[in-house]
Amino acid sequence: MKKKLFLIIFASVVATVSFSQQLTPFKSGDRAVFLGNSITDGGRYHSYIWLYYMTRLPDMPIRILNAGIGGDVVSQMYNRLDGDVLSKNPSVLIVTFGMNDTGYAEYNGDNPQQFADTKVGICYDNFLLLEKRLQNLTGTKIVLLGSSPYDQTAQFEGNLYKKKNDAMLRIVDFQEKSAKQNRWDFLDFNRPMSAINEREQKINPAFTICGDDRIHPDNDGHMIMAYLFLKAQGFAGKEVANISINASAKKLIESGNCEITGLNISPTAVKFDYLAKSLPYPLDTIARGWGNKKGQAGAINIVPFMEEMNSEMLKVEGLSGNYRLLIDGQHIGVWSAEELAKGINLAAESKTPQYQQALKIMFLNEERWEIERRFRELAWVQFNFLKDKGLLNADNRAALDVIDANVARDGWLRGRRDIYSKGMSPEIRKVWEDEIDLIVNTIYKINKPVKRTVEFEKILDNK
Repeated sequence: MKKKLFLIIFASVVATVSFSQQLTPFKSGDRAVFLGNSITDGGRYHSYIWLYYMTRLPDMPIRILNAGIGGDVVSQMYNRLDGDVLSKNPSVLIVTFGMNDTGYAEYNGDNPQQFADTKVGICYDNFLLLEKRLQNLTGTKIVLLGSSPYDQTAQFEGNLYKKKNDAMLRIVDFQEKSAKQNRWDFLDFNRPMSAINEREQKINPAFTICGDDRIHPDNDGHMIMAYLFLKAQGFAGKEVANISINASAKKLIESGNCEITGLNISPTAVKFDYLAKSLPYPLDTIARGWGNKKGQAGAINIVPFMEEMNSEMLKVEGLSGNYRLLIDGQHIGVWSAEELAKGINLAAESKTPQYQQALKIMFLNEERWEIERRFRELAWVQFNFLKDKGLLNADNRAALDVIDANVARDGWLRGRRDIYSKGMSPEIRKVWEDEIDLIVNTIYKINKPVKRTVEFEKILDNK
């Protein structure tokens, strides 16, 4: 009952924030580039989106690429458009900004409204330059994303800049207006995520999906962003599979997004071969990333991802007693006839062979993300430091000498000195690129569902 009430409340929240704009789903061969700031640079929402495509659409290879740089405002994104973004040859370019553009501590100053007006005005003027460039692109679909919010409502100490998110919403609004005028796709992360925060804060005032700094979502927050993006692409209600069997009639009732063959029903067992067209979506429980405290899987307690997008339902009616489920001979669990008649979601069972297959894809995708992050650290050095020194892409000893002359007083640069000393070598960068290609190619080799043997054994009283 609580779960049903949660779904009703969430649907109502989504409706109140006008979450109706649909995004065009990616198509086979797309190269989707996410351009943004640190939330994109060090975040995983785009990686989680790709993981969905890897598992749910195993025969439709795409590429999703990270073009975020920490600390960036829209003018910096404009200035690196050619050298860092369009060089990735995007067929889809997803653009988000606003967090850094609106500033920070001045909201606690003497004239926060004037500060907000100034920052939003500067952002808008610089966006017009970016907008003109985007208008002139051919063969690239544009998507504007309203930034994930700054959480100004959570009640905990530290990093509170009053009404900062109000200024961010003004940027979201002109992004939406631009998207409508240019017939681009648009999605607002800010209002739906703020609505979730406010809903949960009625129970726990310190709750946030925006991280301890109110800015950078933890892994669960990034999964919520992925969920909102996928929902806008129309994937709500798309099942992994749906199997319904009437054991008393010895009949297959339904086989959605899968093939069921060799159905054999006896007084003590139900057995069949199962070939799905998709894999379940694996949810990471590890709090990955520097400073993160939450795993990706925590998102399912906040949004109805499992119910809407990760349903691998198996329903068997007409049984009595308790049954042991085995898949490929491996024990998965025990359910009563009543539970089986209602249906069980195999995507929630991490022991199944198909879930274990999906886990391999998740781990490989995480390795790919880690290697790609090296390139984002290099991009920060190139565009946020070396470019102003006239040394963009110099990749030589002179560039390293300039870095060394500045690391003592620049902690951000100091933290990236080691990666630059490696990545300035084209041979090393080529190895990293080849590693990413190998991982992606491996994913698209091992992500194909295979036929599984499913068997329910009745647990007899004398056993």
